[in-house]
Amino acid sequence: MDTELEALLDAIGPRLRALRHDRGLTLKELAATTGLSLSTLSRLESGKRSPTLDLLIPLARAHRIALDQLVAAPATGDPRVHLTPLHKGHGSVLVPLTQYPGRVQVFKQVLQPREPKLVTHHGYEWLYVLAGELRLLLGEREFTLRPGEVSPSEEQ
Repeated sequence: MDTELEALLDAIGPRLRALRHDRGLTLKELAATTGLSLSTLSRLESGKRSPTLDLLIPLARAHRIALDQLVAAPATGDPRVHLTPLHKGHGSVLVPLTQYPGRVQVFKQVLQPREPKLVTHHGYEWLYVLAGELRLLLGEREFTLRPGEVSPSEEQ
């Protein structure tokens, strides 16, 4: 057994004891709640018995906590989403916020001032302005969108 795993298992007993004391429970009360024997609970807390799932699950339920709180599971890695910006021409940056091919795609786009250019494509676009102003030309109509405004729908 590696030292990291051994340290993880060794920490469970003291954690169980501290949890029971914090809740003001005796071994006898905890045994009645969990269905585990007094001696099993005592040996778990003192580290003389290895913790197994069939012992830890009733304890987690009795204390109303997640199993990983008893085990102090190691972190699973960086929870942040790391986005990869795509640098487009004219100083524009496109940041994909979703990665679902064939489904709705969401992007954050930073646009630099430029000359109007007619762009068409199949499908729909929905715009929400976070900062600055966006001049939007839809056919013969012109709109200026400001922060907090949304692109007009085709019905307008």
